[in-house]
Amino acid sequence: MKFKNQKILNLFLLLIIIIFAFIVRFYNIENAPSGVYPDEAVNGIDALNAISTGEYRWFYTDNNGREGLMMNLIAFSFQIFGVSIFALKFPSMIFGTLTVLGTYLLTKELFRSQRAGLLAAFFVAFSFWAINFSRISFRANMLPTILSFSFYYLFCGIRYNKIIHEFKNKSQNFWKSSTFKSYFCFMMAGLIFGIGLHTYISFRIAPAILLVSFLALWITKKHFWRDYWKHSLIFIFAAFVTMAPILFDFYKHPEYLSSRTGNVSVFSPEMNNGHPIKTLFRSLGLSLVKYNFWGDQNWRHNYPPYPILNPILGFTFLGGLIYLIIKWFHLILLRFKYKIRDRKLYVYTFILAWFFAMLAPEFLTAEGLPHALRSIGTLPITFIIASIPFLWLLGKKEKYGQGFKIIIVSFIFIILPVIGIFDVIKYHYFWANNPHQAQSFESGLVDAGYYIQSVSNETPIIVIAENMQRITVRMFNYSKLNVIYKHQDELDDFFNNNEIKENTEFVLTGNQQWVADKIIERFPGMQLNKYTDDTIHADQTWVIKNNNLNK
Repeated sequence: MKFKNQKILNLFLLLIIIIFAFIVRFYNIENAPSGVYPDEAVNGIDALNAISTGEYRWFYTDNNGREGLMMNLIAFSFQIFGVSIFALKFPSMIFGTLTVLGTYLLTKELFRSQRAGLLAAFFVAFSFWAINFSRISFRANMLPTILSFSFYYLFCGIRYNKIIHEFKNKSQNFWKSSTFKSYFCFMMAGLIFGIGLHTYISFRIAPAILLVSFLALWITKKHFWRDYWKHSLIFIFAAFVTMAPILFDFYKHPEYLSSRTGNVSVFSPEMNNGHPIKTLFRSLGLSLVKYNFWGDQNWRHNYPPYPILNPILGFTFLGGLIYLIIKWFHLILLRFKYKIRDRKLYVYTFILAWFFAMLAPEFLTAEGLPHALRSIGTLPITFIIASIPFLWLLGKKEKYGQGFKIIIVSFIFIILPVIGIFDVIKYHYFWANNPHQAQSFESGLVDAGYYIQSVSNETPIIVIAENMQRITVRMFNYSKLNVIYKHQDELDDFFNNNEIKENTEFVLTGNQQWVADKIIERFPGMQLNKYTDDTIHADQTWVIKNNNLNK
């Protein structure tokens, strides 16, 4: 009865964590972040193109090329909710919330402890790092979800396979047997893992995690090949099934495999100035310090100059990482010197392999570091590592008296709300209201897009914008045929070769006075109008038009 009640309590706590995780990702989504960054809007434009043409692609070539799954999901969201900020970001919010569940399941499986799963899930749910990216329409948000669920099923399959060989589980019904459950888990792990190739370029290094982890499993398990060759084939085949569409696309278009990563690699002579090893260690150092000391300085990725983890989790993450590294060497010594086979060896190898493999997309580049987006694949495992010192403390309370137990439990119950509240307030109050955040997302572009929506389709509109800026405006006005987009340097030629109607309106995204003066000088009957929004940032939309026509 006690076990059943504990299980119900754990499920209730998990449900509460997931509900609040979605709330902090959904709340005020129209205003925080304060704008739609052009990289997000490109995804929206691709989604709208797919809807209008019916051509849903596995890979979209604009903006240096992007795997197509996120754009296709955005298209589905647009069809349900209409074109809006909420619909654009809805898939990211869902994946951000699912990462909380995936982290719970994986952590529970790794440490065979629901308590461990709840801790790690709680940390992901209320992390500034996780909340922030879950509210931005980047395809990278799918990566932590895919990795956590795939590896959860992988370790489930390993557990069921252990039951088969160690406890001689021989169910008469194959479909209820541990054999079937193990095969099924490996199949699910492979199917989900294969989907990862459709998510974000950093996933391409994820197979290294599998290689290192299976090597550790081979070292640990006495009859590895006998026990796992069928499972490995099932995993590989299942992964190939879901990878196949985009692999075939890459086969037809090998140029899709190229990207700008080569231009910013630590091994590029342009970046390392002839010192690749020195540059590599510098990049690795910058990639590591972002967790504890000096974070990503990009306001879209972080709250500069602070690290991406709050002080408490930064401390426990560092402690957990050091513990894992020391313990790993100890387990290696036990295995090879004393022939001791400990399950923790392949578990700890897996954790370390995941962290450093998914950190590689960041430290193998030498530009824009630290970079919290490139290392987003480390997000679940970072909080799993950060939970280890808490698990150690909770484990110690069982070995000492009642007084020590009360102190430990009280400390945990005090510290957890502080962790949860700290990052939520940091995001939704301090970061959301900071003008640097609004500037980094070019918040005025959304206002320009909304203004154009309000203008009659009979009124010609000329948007003066940079190439990337116009994408955000265009996403909100995709179907409007009365809008023309021009760069400020194209105005003279455009004016000389086109008739400008009297009721034309010019919308300036850059709020540049000299551009406004040039237009008014060319068309003396027009005036500059500045429309200020009602947000805390008071963004202005500059519109040049003939006000007399509206009287």
